Amino acid sequence: MAPSTLEAARETGREAVSVATGNDKKAARAARDRARVYEARQRFHDGVISRRRRDNLIAGVGGGLLLIAIVAGQTAYFTVGAGAPSPSPSPSVSPTPDAPSPSVSAPPPSTPDPAPSTPSATPSATAPGAAR
Repeated sequence: MAPSTLEAARETGREAVSVATGNDKKAARAARDRARVYEARQRFHDGVISRRRRDNLIAGVGGGLLLIAIVAGQTAYFTVGAGAPSPSPSPSVSPTPDAPSPSVSAPPPSTPDPAPSTPSATPSATAPGAAR
């Protein structure tokens, strides 16, 4: 069996040198760049997801607080505020002692009844609003 290059280098006391061509260096650099860009995209995507989660939480809490404030405002408006029904006065049974007692007085003067008028069968030309 033939010894490997590493074993041969040890026996002779030399260091093993791997000969890399220019294509190997370019391929390694391209692979490093792809890995770096891929990792950057993953971090960006994770950041977008966490930002969406945070924004949704803030919007949910804010919306809930807004609904609670609206319900509380409507309740306060219709129970104590301007929307509350006005109290209706209840009739009092006992008269106040300072009030004068009702007395019988003369009946009010009657108004004369207007004379009855009968409409004519045909309208006259002098009547107001008559067509000419």
